[in-house]
Amino acid sequence: MDEDKDAGADKEASRGADKEASRGGGGLGRRELDILALERRGFPGPGAKERAVREELGLAPVRYYQLLNALLDDPRALAHDPVTVNRLRRIRERRRSER
Repeated sequence: MDEDKDAGADKEASRGADKEASRGGGGLGRRELDILALERRGFPGPGAKERAVREELGLAPVRYYQLLNALLDDPRALAHDPVTVNRLRRIRERRRSER
């Protein structure tokens, strides 16, 4: 009986992995991919990025930066977009060392 449960759990885990692989982005969700895409863009002036965060992602800027900070520590994000993630990690470390 337990073997049946284990086999069912394995099949379920396999289906979940297949779903993530088919989404692209190395298992990142749509919101995480959108955050990385937004970070790749340049913004013309003060407030433009925060406005884009609200309008395009529907997030408050504070929440956006919380999610972004967590995303920078996610190996899936690094695998998906190493240039952006490493650039943002360098900025974050420089700011932390200035405190």
